[in-house]
Parts: sequence; structure tokens; C-alpha cells
Amino acid sequence: MAQLTSRIKEAREASLVLAALDTGTKNNALKAMAAALDGNRERILEANRKDVSAAEEMSRRGEMPASLVKRLKVDDEKISGMVAGIEDVTRLEDPVGETMSALKLDEGLTLYQVKCPIGMLGVIFESRPDVVPQILSLCLKSGNGVAFKGGSEASNSNRVLFDVLTEAAYSAGVPRGAFVLMETREDIGAILGMHGDIDLLIPRGSNEFVRYIQENTRIPVLGHSAGICHVYVDDEADMDIALAVTLDSKVQYPAVCNAAETLLVNSKIAGGFLPMMAKLFKESGVEMRVDARAKAFVPKDVAIVDAKDEDWDAEYNDMVISIAVVDSLDEAIGFINRHGSHHTDAIVTRDGGRQSEFVRRVDSADVFVNASTRFSDGFRYGKGAEVGISTNKVHSRGPVGMEGLMIYKYVLIGNGQVVKDYVGKDAKRFLHQRTDERYGG
Repeated sequence: MAQLTSRIKEAREASLVLAALDTGTKNNALKAMAAALDGNRERILEANRKDVSAAEEMSRRGEMPASLVKRLKVDDEKISGMVAGIEDVTRLEDPVGETMSALKLDEGLTLYQVKCPIGMLGVIFESRPDVVPQILSLCLKSGNGVAFKGGSEASNSNRVLFDVLTEAAYSAGVPRGAFVLMETREDIGAILGMHGDIDLLIPRGSNEFVRYIQENTRIPVLGHSAGICHVYVDDEADMDIALAVTLDSKVQYPAVCNAAETLLVNSKIAGGFLPMMAKLFKESGVEMRVDARAKAFVPKDVAIVDAKDEDWDAEYNDMVISIAVVDSLDEAIGFINRHGSHHTDAIVTRDGGRQSEFVRRVDSADVFVNASTRFSDGFRYGKGAEVGISTNKVHSRGPVGMEGLMIYKYVLIGNGQVVKDYVGKDAKRFLHQRTDERYGG
């Protein structure tokens, strides 16, 4: 434990050097990281096979949900996605030192608001080894140090990915020690108490896991505790679009937080829409948990389950969806705000007024119109990658890319000015003029 604490303190010191690294060095390091991933595919896949094999055995014994096993798997396509994600981050503008605003207080006295890294981050995640390159690349480009703690089920994959990526970064000029990999359960308890050394914690995993982190640390936490996403099919929906959006939102990748967990259908079109939707769900192997009103519209040859109260607040992360019939847009919005997790919710409708009403009133980080909830993703948002998805209402919200890892400082550039000249009877007056000047330090 003492060794971990020492490594994180060293990483915090290294993060101060990383924060001042020039853009060229950072981009060269990112290119080296992408090349290292591409050149170590078999090494990564071999490590992942060990993790998946152990996880599948645990799943057979009922000790691990199948959805977690699915998140764990890495293949060539996923590695290519990791490489593409790092390459996208390389192309992003360097945010460090960017001028957010400039204010001329007086002639020769200008105040700049300038972006800077948060400092030292702690990232705790379950399964999904692809989180490692996402976080490392974004932290490197934004100038933040980071300590990782992945799930034990992905220990081999995480170690290989971390080693491959950090060695490539360090060889390209990134300060050694800026990144730390934690590998034991005890490490979590240790970092939760390091509020003097870690500036922000980013947990990624189940709602129980994230809530535990939030409730057991004094360190600020960025994240979401659940991904209970909805699709509402309005009575003015285009039927083909509604079928496609609903199906994709559930089945394209059901094990992730932006997959739809509840379908709401307006009663005026339930008789036409639900029979077709139910057949598509059946063909895809989706279990449907329906309320009494929806049940009446499902064909007799389609197996369904009666929904219970807890289904409306459930995050399945699996091929399961709850279905309810509502009578109006108002009822749908109220249902979503009451049962949702403020993550991602979508409406399917051709009515422009209802689209706007839904966007204004649904209290979620991501609100979509006629599009799958699965679009809620940092890579798809053009952020290169994401450190997580936040349902917070302060600092950052939705898929959090590099901008969520930045804070700002005020830089005042003067020429010997002193405050006493601006107070008293003959005080000089402040200009407080907005200017387009950029800070060039």
C-alpha cells in the first residue's frame, strides 16, 4: 500500500511536467502508442484469451454475468478501433493553453482565462480493456497524469495494454511515472482516501460500483451510476424509423450503458407498431417484459413476461427490454424523468413541436430525436474517445472527452500596475473591455 501511495505521489509530480509538454511531443507519443498497439496484436489477444477463458468459467458457475464476459472480449476489430481512437485524439487540437476569454482591465493590463489540465486523475473501471487506450490517449493529450484500476477479470489484458502503451509514450518523451496501473482490490480503498493527491475520480462500471465510489471518497467523482435509457415512439412517428431506431437501441450492443432498457409506445399507434416490434425483438432473441396495456398488442405466438415495478428502474445490460404504453408526450416525459438515469433518451416523431418539447423537458445528458441511443459515445461525437459518460450537472455532462479533463486558470499580464492606483478618491477606472487577444505564454 505504501508503494502505491508513493507511485501516485510520483505520478502527481510527473503530471506537472506532462502539463507543460509541447504539442509535438504529445502527438509523437500518441502516434507511437497507436503503432505499438498495431504491432502487438497477438500479444494483446493472447492476454485477453486468458482473461476470457477464466471469465467464461466463472460465468458457467454463476459467478459472473454473461454481459460482463461480453464486455471483456477483445478481437482484431476492437484493436483496430483502439488504434483509430488514438489516431483521432492525435488529430484533435491541443487544449492546453487555449484562451477561453480575454479582458482588458486597463491599458497594458489584460486578464486571460486559459485552459489547463485538471492534474492527477484516478480511473476505476470494470471489464472492457479498451478503456485503457481511451483514457491514456486523452490524458496524455490533455496533460493529465492518471492512475488506473481495472477489474481483476481483465488483469492480463489491462497489464499488456498498459505496458505496450506507456513504454511507447515514455520512449517518445512523456515523463516516466505519469501513468500508474493498480492491480489489487485493496488499491481501490487506498486511492479513495488520497484526496490530497488525486484531483478527480472517474469510475466506469455497474451502477452499484459507481455509487460505492461516490459514497466512499472525498475526491470529486465524474461519472454515472446507471444507464437506464428510453426510446419513446410517438403517435406521429414514421413507422420504419421507429422500428429501426428501437431495434438498434436495444440489440446493436446491449451490454453497454447507452443501450435502451425501456420502450414507451403511444397508445394511438400501439396496435400497429407493437406487433411488428415484438416480432423483431423475438427474431433477435430479446426478452420482453411488458405492462398490461402493451401485452394486449403482442401477438400470441411471441413469448413475453409480465413487467414488475422494479423493471422500470432496471439496467439490464442484456437482451432484455421493458415495454409500456403511454397516452401522451407528457406522460412519456414524466415517466422518463421519474425512472430514467439522466443518461440518454430518444423520441421518434415527425412532429417538430413535439421534438422540441421532448428536448427541452427531458432531464438527460443526451436527448435524441429519431436516432438510436447507441450514438451516445465520445468517439461518435468526434471526441476521439471518452473517459466516461457523466450525468452530473456540474463541470461536464454526457460523453466526456478531452474537454472534460480540462479546467482553467486566470493569467494576468501587466506592466507594474498596483491596486492602490485603482482605489480611493482619484482612483483610475477599470476598462473591462472584451478583447480577441490570445494568451501566448
